[in-house]
Order: sequence, then structure tokens, then C-alpha cells
Amino acid sequence: MGFFADIIGQDSAIEQLRLGISSGRMPHAMLFAGPEGVGRRTTATALAAALLCENTSEKAGKFDACGTCASCKLIQAGAHPDCRLIYKELARFHENQQVRNRKMQVLGIDVIRSFLIDAANQASSQGRGRMFIVREAQLMNDAAQNALLKTLEEPPDGVTIVLCCTSVERMLATIRSRCCLVRFAPLPRDFVATRLRDADVPGEKAEFWAAFTDGSIGRAMRLSQGDLYEIKRGMIERFSSLPPAGDVEYGSELAKIMETLAIKAVSEQKKADGSELAKTLASRRAAGTMLRLIAGAYRDALVLLAGCEQTLTHADQTEEIRSLANRFSASQLAGILEDLSECERLLWRNVNPKIVWDNAVILCASASRLRI
Repeated sequence: MGFFADIIGQDSAIEQLRLGISSGRMPHAMLFAGPEGVGRRTTATALAAALLCENTSEKAGKFDACGTCASCKLIQAGAHPDCRLIYKELARFHENQQVRNRKMQVLGIDVIRSFLIDAANQASSQGRGRMFIVREAQLMNDAAQNALLKTLEEPPDGVTIVLCCTSVERMLATIRSRCCLVRFAPLPRDFVATRLRDADVPGEKAEFWAAFTDGSIGRAMRLSQGDLYEIKRGMIERFSSLPPAGDVEYGSELAKIMETLAIKAVSEQKKADGSELAKTLASRRAAGTMLRLIAGAYRDALVLLAGCEQTLTHADQTEEIRSLANRFSASQLAGILEDLSECERLLWRNVNPKIVWDNAVILCASASRLRI
């Protein structure tokens, strides 16, 4: 757990929070919005440290936790009784067995009621207030968000609630109106690439993931593990050389790759914290990553047509990108990108993955629009 002084690349957000502390006008409900892996949850924990610290003080004009008191040490250990992290997998600790047995794809009302709303009405253990940090708040369904409205509007004394989300638009307008918005920016690409290299990710691979994840160090670290980079190179090479009629076998291969990545994600989640990641959700996430990798190549082809080669995401496969740029017009590439986004939406609507991938291959080979 870091303190405000340890957080890099989010100066505007940190200054906004420090101003709230120093003025005594810290909002009781905040929406931390920004890309995955740029420090939203770390900053929320640093805020908790500052609010719950026994000796929060102004150091050179900067308010921060002391880092040495009992409260700060509990925060650092992830064991402070007045700082609660709320996430969908808490369902497995619910008192109701039916809730425990669910494979949670959303952050539902049962978790929000039991672990946030009811808990917020309990007394502070340390007497300095309580902090609730909701991870992946965009996964709250409408019922959960509506249940939370009254607590956001009239929280118990000393309670601070931070909702961490990737997209403000995925939150209900009624939620947004009750929260102070704190925006988090993508981190600089060079910074992310350097951190990846420091973690022993090879240079070309580090450069790619830093570019692909748009400044999300957490996501870049996660995607750089395993063999996904080699999978993406194989996909881009294959798509750049597809015959105009497509490849009847390749759709099936992509569906199998998606399932393999999903099974691996479920296993890794189980190994990491013992929680069950729903296979359906894992498959959709894997498909989304694959489709965005493929779309990135066609977007790069558009960039090449515009004469901006230095900004390519797939700079490690320039020849393959050039092949796509020579093959399609700008309008065709734009159509492919639009329909690849539709492919992802179709998979979230439970359309048969094999049908979606078959159509994606035909689309990318010939620029023929989707017919699903």
C-alpha cells in the first residue's frame, strides 16, 4: 500500500484529494474514474490511510498519512477493520448459501447490502471513521446501484465511500449525481514500458503491451504474463495473409484460443484468491482482449494510410500492418473496426462464439459487413 507521495502520474487527482483533506471538505462519496490499472484503488487506499491515520499532517504543504502509527500499519497490512474493500467475489462469504453458490458475473445487491450498506451503519472500531472502497463499481447491476443511493446521499457519520470504475457512463445518473468525480489519467507509455522491463518483460514485448493498454500499468503487467504475446503475433500474421474468401478453419481455431484463455483465467483466479470466476465471464473477457488485439492491427493500418507510422501499436509487426494497409481502403478499414466492436457486443449477448468468430474472419479477410 502506498501513500499519496508514492503515487506516480496522477498529480491532478492527488491534489484534488489533498485539497479536500486540508480544507475539511472531503466528500463523503467519490467516483474514481479512469482506465484499469492506473492507480485508482491504490489512491483510494492511500486516501483511507490519510483519513484514518492517527497523525495525518501537512508535510511541505502536502497532506499525507504518517506511515508509522498503528492505523497506517494496519492499512499497509490490508487488515484495518475500518477500511473495507468491496468486490463481487465477497458473495462466497455471504450468510445465504444460495448467494454463496453463485458464480458472480456482476456486483449484485446481496453483496452491496451485506458488506457495504449494513456494514456502514456499524460503529467505527478505531473511532476515526470508516472507509469503503468498491472495486469494479461498473459491474454493479441496476438493483445494487439503486440500493446504494440512500447511503450515498445520507451516509452515517464518518463514513467515506469510493467507487472505482472504468467508465462513468456505466454508472447510473443517480449514482453520478451523488458522488464527487475524481478522474484518473492513463500513465505515460514510456513509464509503463520501463516498469515492464524492470519486471523482466523483454523490450519489444514491453513496448507492445505499454502501447496496447493505453497507459494501464496493472493491465499491462497482467497481459504480459504467459503466452498471450505469442498468440497475438500469430493472429496478426494470420489475418494479414488471409485469402479474400476467408478461412473456414480459422474461426474454429480462434474459438478454441478463446476457450483456452478463459480456462486459464478461471484457474489463475482460483489460485490467486480462491474465488470462482464464472467461465462465461472469463470467455467474454478473453474474446474482448482478442478482438481488441485484432482491431488494433486494422487501426494501425489506418494510421499507416495517414502517414503516422511512428505511432503504431503493433510496431513489432510493421510488415503485417503494411500488408493490411495495402489491401484495404480507409473506408473499408473503418467498417472492419466498427464490425469488430459489434462482434464483441454479440458475444456478450450470448451469440454462439463459433458463428461470431467465423463472421469475424470473413469480415477481416474481405471487409464484408456482418450478417449475424
